[in-house]
Order: sequence, then C-alpha cells, then structure tokens
Amino acid sequence: MEYTVQKLGSLAGVSTRTLRYYDEIGILKPARINSSGYRIYGQAEVNCLQQILFYRELGVSLESIKDIVTAPSFDGAAALRNHREKLLEKKEQIEVLIANVDKTIEFSEGRMKMSNKEKFEGFMKKMVDDNEKKYGKEIREKYGKDTIEKSNAKVMNMTQEQHEEVTTLSEQLHVTLADAFKTGDPASVIAQKAAELHKQWLTYYWSEYSKEAHAGLAQMYVDDERFTAYYDKEQPGTTEFLRDAIHIYTGMKI
Repeated sequence: MEYTVQKLGSLAGVSTRTLRYYDEIGILKPARINSSGYRIYGQAEVNCLQQILFYRELGVSLESIKDIVTAPSFDGAAALRNHREKLLEKKEQIEVLIANVDKTIEFSEGRMKMSNKEKFEGFMKKMVDDNEKKYGKEIREKYGKDTIEKSNAKVMNMTQEQHEEVTTLSEQLHVTLADAFKTGDPASVIAQKAAELHKQWLTYYWSEYSKEAHAGLAQMYVDDERFTAYYDKEQPGTTEFLRDAIHIYTGMKI
C-alpha cells in the first residue's frame, strides 16, 4: 500500500510539515515522486517512520536518529527489541512515580505513614535511569557490572539527608575548582582541596574507593567530550586542570 504525505501523516499522527522536514534533512525520503509532484511513501518508509517515532519518544535527537536508521548495518528487528526494553524501563519508572504519588496522597490524608526516604524513591530511580541511559554500557565495560550495580543500589538507598549533603558537596567542589583553576597550579593547596572534595563526592556513589579508579575517572573526563563540555562550560581547560590535580592527589598517572 502507498501513502501520500497527507495520508501517512494522518496514519502516524504527525504533521505533513514534519514529514516534509524529514525528507529535507534526509532522515525519511519518499519512495518516489509521482507525475503530479506528490511524495509517495511505501511500506519500507512506513516502517522507518515508526522507528523514527520510537526513537523520538525515547528522547534521541534527529541527528542521531538519522545516523542510526540510514546506516547500512541498521537492523529494524533488533531496534524494536531495544525500543521495547527502553520503554519497559520507562514504564517501570512511571509506575514507581505513580505509586509514590498514591502513597503521598494517603499520607496527606492521614491514612498511612511515609518516611522521607520513600518520598524521594521515584526521583532517585529517575536519576539512576538517566545515568544508565547516558553512560550505562560504557561504564559497565570499564568498571564491571557488579561495581555499577552496587553503585546504583547505593544511590537508591540514599537518605534525603545524604542527598542534600552530596548536592551541597557538589556545589562546594565547583566553587573550589573554579578558584583553584585561577591559580594555574594543580598542586596548589586549593587545587588539592578540590581533588579531596571530588573524592568525597565520589564516595556517595561508589561502593568502594581506590586511587587507581579515581585517577582513571579523571582521565576519562578529559577523553570524553561530554564530561569535558560539562567541566569546561565556565572556564575552558578546567577538565584537564582537575585531571592533573587528581593525579597529583592520588599519586597516579593514567
């Protein structure tokens, strides 16, 4: 079966403008242009559009989706299995938040007791899930599945007090690091204080600390543009400065 832009848009619940834009950027080309100049889409394009919308629902950028669906090695069936996995994770997170809301309603009406830890369970799970989405595969390859599972469990079991402490610690780290960067000396007292604060911050997330792992993480910050963009946001070069300060602090150089 073939579809015009209007019919495909109606079928998929997207605007004709969106479909035309997808054509313009090369993410979803029509199967052909008919003699009247209309875009015509076939079954392959319908299937591709479904994949695009799944990826969009999962928050993937159009640029990344284009790279994925236009790659010669793209496997539609494997992608669908991956979509299902991600959607189940999303469903679980939503169910936790709904349960949290239900408990809070009962608590506010005096029908049950609720600890402060329970009030934040859904949000802590979201933080863990977001981290998994961004870095899950690579950090498992680097540190091992068991280490990451222990770290996630530690985050999930954080009390509200601990969450407030680590948030405050993160703020102190960034202020101290910014001041240390101005000295230009990663071995300075204030730079070493920043490295110590970074260690303290890590211990809230890591099940166990080691100098080697700390130094390796600092190098990963420099090697990974996502971390570099985060630390260099205010002052370019901060990531390398932090790496050098941590290497001096740990006595390790990766």
